[in-house]
Amino acid sequence: MRNSFFDDSLDKNYIKERIRELEHAKVGFYSIGLYPGSLAYNAVMQSGGTDLMMAPRPGRELMGAFSEEAINGMDPDHVINMHRMARHEEGHETITNDLEYLIAQCELVILSANSNYIEQDLEEACALRQKLGRPNVVLACLAGSFTHNKLTNESYVLCERQPNLAFFSGFHRHGALRDPVDSFTANFCHPNALTALLGAFLLGRVSLNIQVAPGIHNVEAQYMKAAKNMASIFAGFGHEFHWDNPGILPTLLTLLLDQCLDQAAAVSMCRHDRDKLYNQQPIALTELGYGVPRIEATLNQGGDMEKVRDHTFSQLTAMVADVRGSMMNPTTGQPTRNFQAGQVLAKSMSELGRCPFSIEEFEQWCDDASLNKGGLEGLKALRYWPQITAKYNIQGHDASMINLLYMVLCGNGQEKDFAFRVMTESRELSNYCQESVRPTHSRKYASALNSLGKEESLDLLANVVIADNARRALHDDLEDSGTQPEGPDSVQADDPAYLQAMESIEQKL
Repeated sequence: MRNSFFDDSLDKNYIKERIRELEHAKVGFYSIGLYPGSLAYNAVMQSGGTDLMMAPRPGRELMGAFSEEAINGMDPDHVINMHRMARHEEGHETITNDLEYLIAQCELVILSANSNYIEQDLEEACALRQKLGRPNVVLACLAGSFTHNKLTNESYVLCERQPNLAFFSGFHRHGALRDPVDSFTANFCHPNALTALLGAFLLGRVSLNIQVAPGIHNVEAQYMKAAKNMASIFAGFGHEFHWDNPGILPTLLTLLLDQCLDQAAAVSMCRHDRDKLYNQQPIALTELGYGVPRIEATLNQGGDMEKVRDHTFSQLTAMVADVRGSMMNPTTGQPTRNFQAGQVLAKSMSELGRCPFSIEEFEQWCDDASLNKGGLEGLKALRYWPQITAKYNIQGHDASMINLLYMVLCGNGQEKDFAFRVMTESRELSNYCQESVRPTHSRKYASALNSLGKEESLDLLANVVIADNARRALHDDLEDSGTQPEGPDSVQADDPAYLQAMESIEQKL
């Protein structure tokens, strides 16, 4: 999919004229849920909303995502202006805007639907661009979620399938966006640095209280947003269940954040356009606000240093803040919906003394708490978590916290028993946090050190020492060609619950 503000012209005068057009361009929001609606309210409140246009989905009301209580708390004049931004005059009639009208009038259109509709919306938008002869309207999405193809039974982030699709997001709470004082940061990501810069410029004018920075990492940003929806459920559980155990929360929240970043960094290595992303840009990344051009992690693989993660995207401050903010329990207002789902999980598990029998039962718990499952992207992603980890080759030690949450919802009877104990007992959870982040091979050596009475443990460690001595003696990175013993059995029947949970996760995922 081509997705640029400019065509392939080399005419300098034309390019200058096009840049002047973009200086006064409109931004369009299509499909108005809570987030785009709250952004629009903020834009009206701060800047009059003059640079923004909206179009609800067919058959939907503009303010339909808001509760009556929320609407009653809004300024009536601002609400009137929002309706004005969603309509236009045709002859003597006032017509509600649709996607076609936005593409005809705007230079940047944000497709605001969630994972249920975003693919069909993108297909329709591309067809309308062609129909209207408007190929230089840039399309972006807000859907920070995994898309699931029912025909192929595959889950993925849309920006990976459509690498030129822009992604726009930042941390938000819907009520706070309607606060006249609070300010927000966001990132507009597109793999072409110039498109990212111009898109951020257009969105930055929408409201004085929303600061938008450009970035090129649309795939990583969308994956990180999708992963944090699941992590936010765990964070809500931790805040609710372990509120009186303040020692465990910092560790838990740190791991949830770090593992979101590590997973996205592993996904970044799989980008087919990775070389082009860094080496064929019209603007240096440092000119976009990146501190350094690249941040890569390497791992010693048999004496050779191999690149395993690309953390360059972690310089997108607003995206990292989004993950961190979604795991916070605010002093005023409501936390994110996925966080609230985690609180529901904690309360129900505490009352019943068990995990939910199924993910459907958990959905019912959320529904009883007035949390519509359609808005819980994290819960939707957990259904397909094994597919996601397999597709992106996510290592267990980079996803151990979400793996544990998955076992709570989707494990069998014994797996749920182990997971329940780990989730609800502070010592088991802290041990799990410490041990589960180690790669499997490193736990093998740690286990050997704790069981030196076993001959296989001594054999394992002795072989490591001999291999190291031989390597130093030969001044070369020789690999140990002999077969190493497997080491001591990793888990025994009487081992603690956190080890039992780790074993069941490794067997299942």
